[in-house]
Amino acid sequence: MDPAAIGARLASSVVAPLIRKLFVAEGPGAGLVDRPVRISGLVSFTGEKRVLSEVDLHKIAKELVGRAAQSTGVAERLPSYELRAVAHAVADSLRAMDSIDMDDVQAVQLGHTALAQHLRAQSPSATLGLSSDAVYLYVSVLDTACLHIVHFFTQRSAFVARTLVEQSRRIDELSAKIDVLIARTPSPADAPFEERYAQYIASKHGKLTIFGLDLSESPGTWPLDAAYLSLDAVGDTTNPMLLPADQVLAGRNRVLLRGVAGSGKTTLVQWLAVSTAQKDLDERLLYLYGLVPFVLPLRTLTRGGQALPTPDEFLSEVGCPIASLQPTGWFDRVLRSGRGLILVDGIDEIPESERQEARRWLQDLVGSYPSNRWLVTSRPSAVREDWLVGDDFAELDLASMSRDNVIEFVKRWHKAAGTGDQYAQDLLRAIRAKQDLGRLATNPLMCALICALHQDRRGYLPDGRKEIYDAALSMLLARRDRERGIYKPGTIRIGEAHHVQLLQKLAYWMIRNGRSEMDRSDAVRLLAHALPSMPQIAGQGTADDIYRHLLIRSGLLREPTEGSMDFIHRTFQDYLGAKAAVEGLDFDFLIQHAHLDQWEDVIRMSVAHARMSERARLLTGLVERGDGSEAEGRRLHLLAAACLEHATELDPAVRAEVQRRAADLIPPQSAEQARALADVGPVVLDLLPGPEGLTPDEAYFTVLTATRIGTDPAIPVLAAYGELLDIRVRAELARVWSRFDCDRYGEEVIAHLSDEYLYFPVSSPAELRALRSFGGRPHIKISGPFTPEAFLRACDPGSLRDLWVEVDPGCTWEWLGELPRLTTVFFEVPVSGTETLPRSVRVLDEPLGPPPDPSAAGDGGAQPWVGRPRPASGL
Repeated sequence: MDPAAIGARLASSVVAPLIRKLFVAEGPGAGLVDRPVRISGLVSFTGEKRVLSEVDLHKIAKELVGRAAQSTGVAERLPSYELRAVAHAVADSLRAMDSIDMDDVQAVQLGHTALAQHLRAQSPSATLGLSSDAVYLYVSVLDTACLHIVHFFTQRSAFVARTLVEQSRRIDELSAKIDVLIARTPSPADAPFEERYAQYIASKHGKLTIFGLDLSESPGTWPLDAAYLSLDAVGDTTNPMLLPADQVLAGRNRVLLRGVAGSGKTTLVQWLAVSTAQKDLDERLLYLYGLVPFVLPLRTLTRGGQALPTPDEFLSEVGCPIASLQPTGWFDRVLRSGRGLILVDGIDEIPESERQEARRWLQDLVGSYPSNRWLVTSRPSAVREDWLVGDDFAELDLASMSRDNVIEFVKRWHKAAGTGDQYAQDLLRAIRAKQDLGRLATNPLMCALICALHQDRRGYLPDGRKEIYDAALSMLLARRDRERGIYKPGTIRIGEAHHVQLLQKLAYWMIRNGRSEMDRSDAVRLLAHALPSMPQIAGQGTADDIYRHLLIRSGLLREPTEGSMDFIHRTFQDYLGAKAAVEGLDFDFLIQHAHLDQWEDVIRMSVAHARMSERARLLTGLVERGDGSEAEGRRLHLLAAACLEHATELDPAVRAEVQRRAADLIPPQSAEQARALADVGPVVLDLLPGPEGLTPDEAYFTVLTATRIGTDPAIPVLAAYGELLDIRVRAELARVWSRFDCDRYGEEVIAHLSDEYLYFPVSSPAELRALRSFGGRPHIKISGPFTPEAFLRACDPGSLRDLWVEVDPGCTWEWLGELPRLTTVFFEVPVSGTETLPRSVRVLDEPLGPPPDPSAAGDGGAQPWVGRPRPASGL
């Protein structure tokens, strides 16, 4: 017989009086306390108000089962011992009401069926050994009992008052959210223009240029929503947590985001702009709802030395074709209401002499329109630490791609290129096997270069960075058109060497003038000056013809706005400009400008292009200039050390002098110095000291240097710090586990970390199994996707006491009851189903942490908890 049919045969007049006995009599009132009264406080068979004994509880269960069995004829098919077993099972499940962390309002919202399922889950062994008929009887009786329990709750005087209070609270919360939405709703006069502007943003920024895709049958661009890879950002020393990069503005209104060349800064700007414009937001991006994006690439705004725009000029200065249609005063209404999402991209792409003016421009804008959301991007070395902190900007860094990021990127690239999965798997094996290759695959640009070269060369890949750029230029400038049969009689034909010569001239002009973008007319004039020395090229067309050929066929140039030109990525501009500088023997000029951040990559690539004697001259010049400059000495000496990576052949005496100067700058004294040392590359790992004799700050910043380098040779360096007790050091060592080989890093570093107040982040079952092999850990942070089954299989249930949930697994939480020592859980993100938490598990407002210790806080002040996220602010 169906359980529902059994339940239907049980009369309410029989069941209701029995159910009422399970609960104490309550007086009137809403029961407004700090924590709502739980069902466990209402039952009559336990606690201080106990009036029902264990025997009485079993009598009620027995009578319910007996009535149900008699009224349906089940009693004729079940022996008496099974009826007694069913009654015991029902009693066990009803007794679970004493342990569920749920109040009556929540139970009513849950519904009687789900409530019954929840009670059954609390006593999963209650029906062991029962026949199918007996299980049917048990399920039907418990479902019917829960139906009357829910009905009983709704009849309590306290329930009505409590429900009204809960409704009032929810109405207040909803009203606040509606107020925010109303504030973000454009006026009827502005709505049509904003709709057109949103369409423009989605069209303008909705595609991503992925290097190398145009070498296959796929287009050179790919839809942003298919190509976008969510990377991570890392906070500063006072809050060094990892968070998705597209969440940097979720709990902050102002952010300065640093990232190295090719790390994805501009792609993130595109993603935020398009997500905002399309309004099709998932839950993580709801904070963008109703905002109006303004994408402001500084390289475009300052082209030709022009002044930075006022808000009414934002659209016209970036070449928006509908700029003249904006309603009068529209920008002011948007920004005064706090609806602006201002994305200022590329502080590093304007000359250093103009950055102070850019800072004043930003300060004026923020001061005039403070309630908007602001994101400013830059390379790390372009602006000093705390450059915008005085204006309440949080400073974060884009993290290097993790192993999982690299795997995902490689798979997506090959899917977009239509080359099949085999090439992707072969490349991933090569990256794992060749350490130098894996060290290069740390950002999207280099990953794309490696993917393109791997496909083009049928699996053969060069080792060094310079060799990869050389191969990429050869692939773009010569082999592509020749092998695809592009050339036809009468078309312009330019060989690889001449291509490089022409592009070098454009790149070096831009570098010397501190520009990342130039007017098209200037580019044509520059080519016109160069053509007389290249008669075989000059005879094929005018300077304008050659320019258009380079733009269309080289794959390296583009026109971001009408009348302007830039390189597809700043890295190629620096590489080609460095080649021109070396060929022109401009070593003194390079040394003279080496202190400027825009020249850093140019200097590095110049060392790569130079011959042995030229390298010695350049590096010696950097060292000597650093020795004579107190203000720029540290920067120049670190730059010289960074160049060693590219010096394939160098006088040993020169190398020793460079390394000695770098060693004098170690250990680092700040996060800025740690970042600068990490930029030197793996060569700095040999110079980093052990923890002996270091202050807590020095130890932390040394660890920060090594983790930012993030290659396997860093593991022995980090392992030396595994015994330190400083919570900052331990948290940093634990945080970067996923960037390294799971087993090796786990054995050499994670296994030796003290677990006091430290949540160990786990992003995969492999990491969780590794912790179990080390004896388990009491504090664990779920940082990756887990199913309850996978977590329980891999976890050590006897050691886990405190859980930090960083991602929503989309499940209910009764499974936590299988972790016998678990006492607390902290949810960093909103999750559903919290009413199913076992009563023994307490929800924390913040994760457990050590008491504040100013002496161990470094220059960041006291830290109540390392890694504590800032709360999100509304939508």
